[in-house]
Amino acid sequence: MVTGGDRGQAHALEAITAGMLLLASLLFALQVTAVTPLTGSTSSQHIENQQAKLAEGVLATEAESGTVVPTLLSWNESGHFSRAESGGFHGGGPPTAFGNALDRTLRERNIAFNVNVYFITDGGERSRHPVQLVDLGSPSDHASTATRSFTVYDDDVLRETNESTESTERTNTTLTEANFFAPDADESRVYNVLEVEVVVWRM
Repeated sequence: MVTGGDRGQAHALEAITAGMLLLASLLFALQVTAVTPLTGSTSSQHIENQQAKLAEGVLATEAESGTVVPTLLSWNESGHFSRAESGGFHGGGPPTAFGNALDRTLRERNIAFNVNVYFITDGGERSRHPVQLVDLGSPSDHASTATRSFTVYDDDVLRETNESTESTERTNTTLTEANFFAPDADESRVYNVLEVEVVVWRM
């Protein structure tokens, strides 16, 4: 026969057991969902994807409107980009339509960017060390990239950047006559294939 005291002890025992089970479940759940410093968060990944899409979008749009190649051809005989800073590169979008689009799409959203230009070497390989069109510093560990290739031809001419109009003006110097950063890598009328890489990261 079960007395009232026995019943009270049984209820107390059940309550203690239930409490221990609840505590164990909570501890297990916390261990499973713990985020370590090496774990990339979903929000961080979302930001990286968003930045990559912005970079891809501006490259695609400006390629379509024809502003990228004139900017790449804004190279002078001194061996650096027209109107570039003392290091030979720009510390932001160059003063061209392409550079303005980069600043408007990325920099105004507090997204830093570098623009690197790879080319085909005399040996027919992709250059290992790119020419820098824009240098805004060292990318973070969570940087994203977007790339697009552009073909330039023997009869393309160097350009001179006009800062006041953000346009490039043709010179009389063709690529085959110029001291251009990329060599004439093809015997046909194709001069070289330039790969533009935009590296983006949060400021």
